[in-house]
Amino acid sequence: MAAGRLIIKTEFLPTKYRGYMLPLSQVFWLAGSLLIIGLASVVNPTIGWRWLIRIASIPGILLILVFKFIPESARYNISTGNVAAAMATLRRIAKMNGAAMPEGVLREPTKERRGRFKDLMHPKYLRTTLQIWIIWLGIAFAYYGVILASAELLERDLVCGSAAPPMQDPDDDSKENHSPCHCRLFGPAAYHTMIISTVGEIALNPLNILGINFLGRRLSLCITMGCTALFFLLLNVCTSSTGMTGFLFMLRALVSANFNTIYIYTAEVYPTTMRALGMGTSGSLCRVGAMVAPFISQVLMSASFIGALCLFASVCIVCAISAFTLPIETKGRALQVSIARPPMYLHAIERPVDDSGRNQTKFF
Repeated sequence: MAAGRLIIKTEFLPTKYRGYMLPLSQVFWLAGSLLIIGLASVVNPTIGWRWLIRIASIPGILLILVFKFIPESARYNISTGNVAAAMATLRRIAKMNGAAMPEGVLREPTKERRGRFKDLMHPKYLRTTLQIWIIWLGIAFAYYGVILASAELLERDLVCGSAAPPMQDPDDDSKENHSPCHCRLFGPAAYHTMIISTVGEIALNPLNILGINFLGRRLSLCITMGCTALFFLLLNVCTSSTGMTGFLFMLRALVSANFNTIYIYTAEVYPTTMRALGMGTSGSLCRVGAMVAPFISQVLMSASFIGALCLFASVCIVCAISAFTLPIETKGRALQVSIARPPMYLHAIERPVDDSGRNQTKFF
């Protein structure tokens, strides 16, 4: 769902605005994250986590009803030969902006087969695809690792490297009403820490936007991934609970910036005929990273705290190198239509014959 909404926004936004508007959509992600934390602080201690899941699923159900009001991308319609639908979308855009449609007829490009998996392995995109997959896997691994590690740190109270509370003995009759593990409900202080660290997800948005638009997508991602590795290692520094909250705040800010940049880059680097395929396969690798993260942040961290942090940092460093060596920079680059045609234009308007007897074609 996240990939789909980003593709639509990418194909509607002009080149000069993509680097500004796409990161700002992170504000809505933050709003949802804060809402679920606030909801959990009220629902969990009273009616339980099952009701939290039921309540949290309601917006997703309502969203299904909203989809019919979202227009299809004109770029997508053009790439599939559906000129009438593309014209309808363009007229709607012109009406919303109080502008008139250019004169002429929309010229349909040569129809091509929709994107196939082997297109991602095309010599033009093979290296880019493989490096993007590595980055997506690593970013998701770090992102969900931070979230789960935050909960683990708060639950076990691992401040200054203190050991986790000992496990309860299930054979001890005096403790029969207690959980046979170290699990315990979060208190108000833990929820406050979670809220503060979650706000970090937009803390670096202004700097992230500047980096994306002035340094470029590759260098910006390389810097934020390198800083992510550094702050993972800083979690091992003996500090107070305030210091730990600060480290978690910065980590959430950095992993969020990483996601902003790779989303934009992936949507821009592939042509329209394979953009959804590129985002979809990258999202699959993202899920692999998300599935591995719990084993490191909750299992390995219990056995070796520094070992888990070093693994997170190492993956981030690999991603930083992959980002820096990406073969294509998409800053200021128009969206491509297909592998064969150069990047440029959404459509061409063929104007009537002028006084010189030649057709006038204007590209957009």
